[in-house]
Amino acid sequence: MRSWTFALPLLALVALVLSWGRELPTVVVFLVALLLAGAVLAAVHHAEVIAHRVGEPFGSLVLAVAVTVIEVALIVSLMISGGEKTASLARDTVFAAVMITCNGIVGLSLLSSTLRRRVAVFNAEGTGGALATVATLSTLSLVLPTFTTSQEGAAFTPAQLGFAAVASIALYGLFVLTQTVRHRDYFLPVERVGQEEHAPRPSSRATLLSLVLLLVALVAVVGLAKVESPVIEAAVALAGLPQAVVGVVIALLVLLPETIAAVRAARRGQFQISLNLALGSAMASIGLTIPVIAVASIWFTGPLLLGLGPTHLVLLGLTFVVSTLTVVPGRATLLQSGVHLVIFAGFLFLAISP
Repeated sequence: MRSWTFALPLLALVALVLSWGRELPTVVVFLVALLLAGAVLAAVHHAEVIAHRVGEPFGSLVLAVAVTVIEVALIVSLMISGGEKTASLARDTVFAAVMITCNGIVGLSLLSSTLRRRVAVFNAEGTGGALATVATLSTLSLVLPTFTTSQEGAAFTPAQLGFAAVASIALYGLFVLTQTVRHRDYFLPVERVGQEEHAPRPSSRATLLSLVLLLVALVAVVGLAKVESPVIEAAVALAGLPQAVVGVVIALLVLLPETIAAVRAARRGQFQISLNLALGSAMASIGLTIPVIAVASIWFTGPLLLGLGPTHLVLLGLTFVVSTLTVVPGRATLLQSGVHLVIFAGFLFLAISP
């Protein structure tokens, strides 16, 4: 109860309540940033406690869904109050999440795994199904709006948005059923780590406490990322960078818990867990965001732009082609790590210099 993993989420939540909607002096901004980092580390710890209790792939699913639900709530609240200036917020956030997870998290996890073990081994059956689901959801929600002709601009008509929402929730539900019930073994680590397997399982009380603290930590992470956004916006404007960089930075902060958890799993030789986290987060980001946005669009005062531009379409297509070639063999090397990280670096560079 007195450990830092218990105290930091609560302190971060208190800081969120006290700082929300206020202009903060420089010293307080720095302290908030420290609490944000502490909340991220605490979230990773509690997610690993839960994962050790419930086992894979449930542990990865809990972290991916929890952070996405909180992120979606933040997106909706900003879009309802933001008007036309937030018309592309959902699109930018979801696209950034896909690029960060499928290239950034996968690339870093591969780097961590292959530097220690030369070859990262995983289950191609489960990972291939997850990648196919992410690719389908991304195409339905982010690519098709650019090419439909019923409405001007990169937007769906209400009927098209409704179809995309139903398809998204149906595909995500089908994947969760496959991952956790019908073919759970397809998503379990191929290589077992002896000492990890013999560690005592947390008690029910400890697991429940970690679940509560995980939710508190994730609320604090997402909320404090938003609190820090004015400082990020000011820094971006001062540097003369595009406004879209702000969304990318916030997405990087929000996805830090999954990133750290995935890299730590890869270092333990459980690269399948890293893939579960990365692709599960991408899938949850689309599969939960689009249905909620479709319902919330009733209250939006401005347009809802979902279609990607040419540059982003090229990056998305390249990501899925490379990811397919990475997944099919069920084994990956340092080369695949470098390819994914170069695509991720290209995404960041083009966000700064479009």
